[in-house]
Amino acid sequence: MKPTHYFSIAFIFAATTLAWWFLGGTISYRTSHVQMQNLAGVSERWGPPLQQVHPTAHYKDSDGNTTTLLPLKSEVKVMLGYEPVKMGLLWQRTYHVNLDAAYTFQNNTAITQKLDIVLQLPRGYLGKMNFTLGEGATARKSLATPRDNVLTESVELPPGQSVPVSFSYDCRGSDAWSYVFEDASRIRDFKLNVQTDFTGVNYSVSSPTRREAADGGLALEWHYEDAISAPGIAVEMPSELNAGPIASQIAFWSPLSLALFFGVVVLTSILRGIRLHPVNYLFLAAGFFAFPLLFSYLLDLVPVQAGFAIAAGVSLLLVGGYLRAAAGSFMFRVAAVAQFAYMVLFSASFFFKGLTGLTLTLGGVCTLAVLMLLTARVDWSARLGGLSPKLA
Repeated sequence: MKPTHYFSIAFIFAATTLAWWFLGGTISYRTSHVQMQNLAGVSERWGPPLQQVHPTAHYKDSDGNTTTLLPLKSEVKVMLGYEPVKMGLLWQRTYHVNLDAAYTFQNNTAITQKLDIVLQLPRGYLGKMNFTLGEGATARKSLATPRDNVLTESVELPPGQSVPVSFSYDCRGSDAWSYVFEDASRIRDFKLNVQTDFTGVNYSVSSPTRREAADGGLALEWHYEDAISAPGIAVEMPSELNAGPIASQIAFWSPLSLALFFGVVVLTSILRGIRLHPVNYLFLAAGFFAFPLLFSYLLDLVPVQAGFAIAAGVSLLLVGGYLRAAAGSFMFRVAAVAQFAYMVLFSASFFFKGLTGLTLTLGGVCTLAVLMLLTARVDWSARLGGLSPKLA
C-alpha cells in the first residue's frame, strides 16, 4: 500500500468521525427537545413526583401558644401501579397510587382541647378523596376545601380521649412516591405497607423493614415502633431503557469501533498481501455509519432492542458482503468477527450501566494480544521497508 493511501484512510476516518459526532449531536438535541416539550404535558396529565406528608394536630394552650401533636398510631396502606408512557425517544416513569391511611390522635392534656387536624395533600389530581373524623355513629366526613393543598378539620376532644382519623385517595404521579416527616419529632407506632405491581424498586431514602414477593410485585413494610428523627420513605419507579441517550452514545463512540476495525483490516491486508484501495475503506466506513444512522431513525417505529438488531444486521451485511466481493472469503471472515466484536458487542454494552468501559478495555486488550501473536515473527522491514529487529 502506498504511503499516500494511509493518509487517505486517515482522512476517511476523520470525515466519518465528524459525521458521527454530528449525528450524535442531532439525536441529543431531538431527545432534549422532546423532553422539554413533554415535561409540562407529563406533569399536567400524570402529575409530579408525589409526596405525602405525615399529618399533625394543633391546639392552643391557656397562654395562646400553639402545641403540635403527632398521631399516637399510624397505619398507612399504599398500592403503586406502574404505567410507563413513551413520549418521543424517552419513557416517562408514570404510575397510579391508591392510599388508605388511618391515624389516631389523643388529647394528652387535663382539659378539653379543640384540635385542628392538618392534612397536607400531594399536588395533583386526587380522585375518590375521603377524609373522616371519628368512627361508627359519631363519624364525620369532612367537606372542607383544601387551601394550598392543606386540608384542616377541627374536633373537640376531652382530656385523655382519642379520635381516629382516616383518609384515602387515588392519584397519579411520575418518577417516585414518598412519605415524609416534616421535623425530628418522635414517631410512635407507625406502619406503612406498600404493594407494588413491579419488582425493580429503588429506595432512595430508607430501606423497608420487610420485603416479600407478592402478586407479581413486592410487598414492602416500614415499621417505626418508637423513633426520633425517623427517616422518610421513598419508592422510585423502575429505570427504563431510554432509546435517545443510548443512540447518541453509540454515535459518539462509533469512531473508536471503526478505528479498531480499520486497524485489523489494514494489518490483515498487509500480512496476506491483499490490495485494498482507499475507496474500499470509504465504502467500509459508510457501512459502519449505516448502523447508528439506521438505529436512530428506527427508534420511533420499533422497540429499542428490535431497532438495534435490525440496524446491526444491515451494517454487518453491508460490510461483510462488500469485503467478500472485494477481498475474498478470508478477509470476510476476519472482518465479520472484528465488526461483530467492535461494533455490535461494544454498542450493546451501552444497554447495561457500568459495562461500557470494561467492554472497551477487554476488546482492546484481546485485539492487542491477537495481533501481537499473529505478527510477532513478521519481517516488517520486508513488508514496509526500514529497520526491524532480527532474531538471534
